Amino acid sequence: MQYRRFGNTGVEISALGFGAMRLPEIEENGDFRIDEDQALAAITRAFELGVNYIDTAYGYCHGNSEIVVGKALKGWRDRVYLSTKMPTWMVKAKADYRRLLEEQLQKLDVDYIDFYHFHALNQDRFDNIVLKYDLLDEAQKAKDEGLIKHISFSFHDDPEVLKRLVDVGIFSSLLCQYNLLDRANEEAIAYAHAKGLGVVIMGPVAGGRLAASSKGIQELLAGRTVSTPDLALRFVLANSNVSCALSGMSNIDMVEENVQTASLETHLTDDELKRIKVALEENQRLAELYCTGCDYCMPCPHEINIPLNFRLMNYHRVYGLTEYARGEYRKIGTTEQLTGRKAEECLECGLCEDKCPQKIQIRKQLKETAAALS
Repeated sequence: MQYRRFGNTGVEISALGFGAMRLPEIEENGDFRIDEDQALAAITRAFELGVNYIDTAYGYCHGNSEIVVGKALKGWRDRVYLSTKMPTWMVKAKADYRRLLEEQLQKLDVDYIDFYHFHALNQDRFDNIVLKYDLLDEAQKAKDEGLIKHISFSFHDDPEVLKRLVDVGIFSSLLCQYNLLDRANEEAIAYAHAKGLGVVIMGPVAGGRLAASSKGIQELLAGRTVSTPDLALRFVLANSNVSCALSGMSNIDMVEENVQTASLETHLTDDELKRIKVALEENQRLAELYCTGCDYCMPCPHEINIPLNFRLMNYHRVYGLTEYARGEYRKIGTTEQLTGRKAEECLECGLCEDKCPQKIQIRKQLKETAAALS
């Protein structure tokens, strides 16, 4: 495993972090619980192989992720850095910060949290929640008391907002989106790194979209046999401004594959990086992504499976896998894997656009999806 300096925190963290957002779940009569045997086996194997950073959040896995992560940390607490997130949108008063923190400490069954994030921060939430309720003061108090070691934030907004948050001066690290298909934060990541913040990346495989093998993507590495997910992770880790890339690993095989990639001393050559960036920049379609896969637009009151529709559109629009995308689109609503309704059934209420952290014109893009795939 490769380890990297984590900003000015004095910490070195593994290049690969364990993202506990997608732990395997079991549904029973509408209730969800985590398959603890499988989840704990995967997390423990990651720790054994040198992963020393695990990231969870208050609401992950129907509110159960923190509980299982806490169990996984037994016997590893002094060797693994724990990251979790306060649900910023749930704050209605200043006292809510401490109330939520104490609840999370109890769920995790730990005495302190290493990196405690303001979850899904954007300009509006920073102004109208964090500043309005003096939450930076509350965070500093919690840090002074040793309940948290570092004040951090996860991010969903424009890159210029990320820079403004960096300049607040209180944050030790940040978590943001960055991958082969979405490089919008690249300059802001470099800015944060230069200012001494540790940078963790979520969605290095684009929320699972790059998990589908693509000949076009693979051909960017002439003469090498590399899977698309492997290339995606290598691309992120080749950025020297990145400290760690999170991967949502649900089984031991995924852990071992990703650890192997993260253990490479050199991920991509300068020539390979240049070739990849030129190819992506020439393809303007990649700069107009339909969706980052965060799922904040859901649930839709009319049961349109927005992330699924946009994922299939990306298969067509970005990868050129048109027949596959159309075939899967026709199956929407007919299988357990392709639930919900098709883009063409959208009633254009606009509620999804109010919730989208990326401010995507969802209604317009659903129409384009329906026209291309139906």
